[in-house]
Amino acid sequence: MKLMNILLAGLLLWGAAACSDDDKPTFPEEPTYDMTGFAKGADVSWLTQMEASGKKFYNASGRETECMTLLRDLGMNSIRLRVWVNPSDGWCNKSDVVVKAWRAHQLGMRVMIDFHYSDVWADPGSQYKPAAWVGLSLDELKTAIADHTKDVLNALKEKGITPEWVQVGNEITPGMLWDEDATVSGATYDVPKEGVTYAKNEKNFADFITTGSNAVKEVFPNAKVIVHLHDGNNNGTYRWIFDILKANNTPYDVIAMSLYPGTDNWQEMVAACVANMEDMVSRYNKEVMIAEVGMPWDEPEISKSCLTELIAKSKAIEQCLGVFYWEPQSYGSWNGYTLGAFDESGKPTVALDAFNQ
Repeated sequence: MKLMNILLAGLLLWGAAACSDDDKPTFPEEPTYDMTGFAKGADVSWLTQMEASGKKFYNASGRETECMTLLRDLGMNSIRLRVWVNPSDGWCNKSDVVVKAWRAHQLGMRVMIDFHYSDVWADPGSQYKPAAWVGLSLDELKTAIADHTKDVLNALKEKGITPEWVQVGNEITPGMLWDEDATVSGATYDVPKEGVTYAKNEKNFADFITTGSNAVKEVFPNAKVIVHLHDGNNNGTYRWIFDILKANNTPYDVIAMSLYPGTDNWQEMVAACVANMEDMVSRYNKEVMIAEVGMPWDEPEISKSCLTELIAKSKAIEQCLGVFYWEPQSYGSWNGYTLGAFDESGKPTVALDAFNQ
């Protein structure tokens, strides 16, 4: 069965799966939930794939509930969705993203779109070009970035969906659009040592972000463009990357961070991340946010304490826009991921209570 048929079937199942009409999303024109101000959200990009595999989700009383509705009822008001260019299995491509974004929109939730500019995961260890972009000249590569960005965003626009935030690249600390190694993009994994420069390709790196940013603004002028790095507690890395962007007059609106604390060091990591956000606001005059956070699913009380402190301290920063949990609905070691916030029965753990405070 083709992917779109699977997705459409999944939507029908989603509407029919609840035990009664009371369980179904009502899609109010004027949501009674707080959908403004500080964003409390989740990246649920795996959701349609999980549903197609038979995964179901339940509220605390054991009632089967559509996942985004469940997260909304737990205090979340925003959904983040990743986009891959041409993934081999179809998940997280344009069509899949539109389906999930439409569902979030119907629930009155705010939407963030996260462009990876890859066919697969783009993260600190992997920033490879989509297969169709390999061998393109620099100008052709910029055209591909712009065309892909506008294609996905226009598909959303056609459905009446306006994303509030758009990421141009995902955890791009080591650069973007590699061929075989990081030197293509002009950045390396570690912060460069004093006296060592990486000027050879820094402009290309900045130009890729500029190209994506300009494409976003062409379709959605009011969307906030995000530049996202990993290790939100590492101030040196952030100063390095954002000094490069400042030197190249790169246009963007928000500095976003990932933070994955351990159960034994979360307090110091949260403190360092908060200090880093404050420094980014002061140094670059930009808004900030936590685009990804995760903790071990089987340590829910510690996770709740960490999230409660992170959210409270983030909200205390006037220029901080929000906090997003990464794939909290993952359970049963889905794809080997163990940093979700649902237990093995498909119910949310107490960790997510932090989003309802």
